[in-house]
Amino acid sequence: MMSPSILIVDDEPDNFDVIEAFLNGQNYELHYVSNGKDAIASLPTFRPDVILLDVMMPGIDGIQVCQKIKAMALWSSVPIIMVTALNTKEDLARCLAAGADDFISKPVNAIELRSRIHSMLRIKQQYDKIQSFSKLQRDTINILGNNLQELRGNLASSLPHELNTPLNGILGGIGLLLSDFEKMSSEEVRELLDISYASAIRLDKLTQKFLLYLQLELTPIRPETDTVNIISSLIEHLAKTKAAQVQRLEDLSLDVQSVDVDINSSYLQRLIEELLENAFKFSQPGTLVKLEGHSSQGMFHIQLSDHGCGMTHEQIASIGAFMQFKRDVNEQQGSGLGLPIVQKIVQLYGGRFWITSIDQQETTVHVTLPLIAPVLAE
Repeated sequence: MMSPSILIVDDEPDNFDVIEAFLNGQNYELHYVSNGKDAIASLPTFRPDVILLDVMMPGIDGIQVCQKIKAMALWSSVPIIMVTALNTKEDLARCLAAGADDFISKPVNAIELRSRIHSMLRIKQQYDKIQSFSKLQRDTINILGNNLQELRGNLASSLPHELNTPLNGILGGIGLLLSDFEKMSSEEVRELLDISYASAIRLDKLTQKFLLYLQLELTPIRPETDTVNIISSLIEHLAKTKAAQVQRLEDLSLDVQSVDVDINSSYLQRLIEELLENAFKFSQPGTLVKLEGHSSQGMFHIQLSDHGCGMTHEQIASIGAFMQFKRDVNEQQGSGLGLPIVQKIVQLYGGRFWITSIDQQETTVHVTLPLIAPVLAE
């Protein structure tokens, strides 16, 4: 930490020597100027945390210097202690009216001087902390605002299509049934019902994804951990179920260690399902999809690799809600919510998420999650 900078403004060099002796051993960086004009000019150089300002000086006196400094936005927060031989109420009122934060009478007392400077430095430090926090708040608000604008743009361009596609399937199927039911065979009725049902499932899935994303984004709540001793069997079951749904069981390779991971099973299930859905969607049948999980240094490391179309660095950097990429030869797309959901679940549990990829060759998603700390015997 840098030593506090103290600027002493006094037209008598001997007074500086006295103050320097009084502050010896206080770990302050002392600077001296002999007049008000030089004091103002030296502010960018010395960047003082406290200014000791003599009232009675030739040319620009201490009152005028104080007024000028307090009128400068960059330096108005620097505490100024007026050093004065004046002791009437009117004189002290003039100092305070000029913006002085404190005053000390001549002859200066060593204990009083150190006490006043220490007090003013605490005030300056608190002000700086408040300013830093205020800047952090402004930056956070700006980031959230930009993210909201990006999400709004993605929603405007993507969500209508994502909603309309299954909705059209539902309405189209039901519409045909209503208009031509009497003319249809049972097989045709069954086909239209299957189309409508599949579209309804797709719409429900999209809605649930969107609601989960909003919950993780706006009101993230960390459910209680309940995955002790089930991690290996749970992941294996989820992976085989997902592979079977897309008829790619033979493409799946599993190597998952059984450990105790600090995550709720429902969130772990959603995380694995989203990763597998992407891996199968953006790789061709007959290519390997490899899911590994092992513990190291108190963390559970998950790696899911596929040999599909890959991602560019720009696409990886642009991952966000409803951000879609035409990544495979059939230009399959989705809501763009899967990876952001994974990202936010991992963040919720204090883990890490990143992607490595070679465009048009392969993609590996990396996730780390904390292990449950062992309970020490008493």
